Amino acid sequence: MPLQATIDRALAETPPGRCVWVALSGGLDSALLLTLAAEACRRHPRPLRALHVHHGLQAAADDFERHCRRLCSRLGVPFYVERVTVDLAAGQGLEGVAREARYAAFARRVAVGETLWLAQHRDDQAETFLLAALRGSGVRGLAGMPPLRAWRGRALARPLLAVSRASLEAEAARLGLAWVEDPSNADEGLDRNLLRRTVLPALTARWPHAAAALARSAALAGEAEGLLGELAELDLERLGGEPARLPVSRLVALTLARQRLLVRHACVRLALPAPPAARLATLLDQLDARSDAEARVAWPGGEARLWRGVLHLMAPLPALPASWQGAWGGDAPLSTPLGECDVRLWPEAARVGGGLRLSPRRGGERLRLAGRGSRDLKRLLQERAVPPWERQRLLVVWHLDRGGAETVVALLDPVGERWLAVAAGWRASP
Repeated sequence: MPLQATIDRALAETPPGRCVWVALSGGLDSALLLTLAAEACRRHPRPLRALHVHHGLQAAADDFERHCRRLCSRLGVPFYVERVTVDLAAGQGLEGVAREARYAAFARRVAVGETLWLAQHRDDQAETFLLAALRGSGVRGLAGMPPLRAWRGRALARPLLAVSRASLEAEAARLGLAWVEDPSNADEGLDRNLLRRTVLPALTARWPHAAAALARSAALAGEAEGLLGELAELDLERLGGEPARLPVSRLVALTLARQRLLVRHACVRLALPAPPAARLATLLDQLDARSDAEARVAWPGGEARLWRGVLHLMAPLPALPASWQGAWGGDAPLSTPLGECDVRLWPEAARVGGGLRLSPRRGGERLRLAGRGSRDLKRLLQERAVPPWERQRLLVVWHLDRGGAETVVALLDPVGERWLAVAAGWRASP
């Protein structure tokens, strides 16, 4: 199929009337993709924009931006630049942190419901497959890059993923297209560059269709990954359908392989990074602990906690400063270190004066409930099955009367924006 027809078809598959963005680095692949996209949008009107991420990692970065700006001006495509800071001290390697910064920039500029086109091609997919295999990845890693996936409410598409680099070069030459070459592409100290410049050419010299075969293997792995996802979803439904809460008694009834699959699938459903193999093995080893045991296994971007026979999966929890306290008038919004809360609290008797003060739990606090008398907050939270990690982020609301005496009048979960307890004589909303 001619390349222009490939892009026309990809455009037809995007939501009608919604903007299509092209991630434009200025290299051959993205410059050609934008050129073909502009032609498609002229014949089939659709808003089209180009997004350039300026990493600032090399002296030529400003030249890349200028080239992209000129190309967009010539094509009549609105051009946007996102400048990012790459934290080389993050411990993930240059390629990893640059990718994170790039995707954060995508999320800032591309609106929910819109589509972002990326210019990876078949040779890129072959490299990704080899990298995954050399890292000992499973089916998910070997599947490489999907041609289309949902991402944070947006669609990420790769219209050129089935096209060879040679075909792109031929089309660019036919169009007389100019592009920039990133000097870092010559650095074989980077794994992907070594594969691109040395390993794949050697493989192709022996097996001319090596790149196509590797990309085909990635596609088959992607198909297998889809089937495994369906199996994991069936297991999740049998366990109650809540990816954030997996009953341990039912989880351990599965084979170890299906336990691993289900935990990874649940993380995907929750938009969490999957735990690395070693962390996942440690986590599953904890499942045999006694039912009242508490356990925590953490990895970058996620954590799992075992409590009362349930495995809880979640993002890392922000800490509530132990020394924080704040005055409050009882009206919304309430500002806390964990965010703003749309909550209100007021006394039933209008004549009650004084102010309110919020602070983290210290231990030993008591609250008088209507019809139940004075209750210890610790026991109250145990009765209401509030997990220990949530208890550490609760705020106690104190009432300071005109005489200077303080009384606990409420207990607030600022993250969930909910009242866990309100004292007799007080009302709260929502």
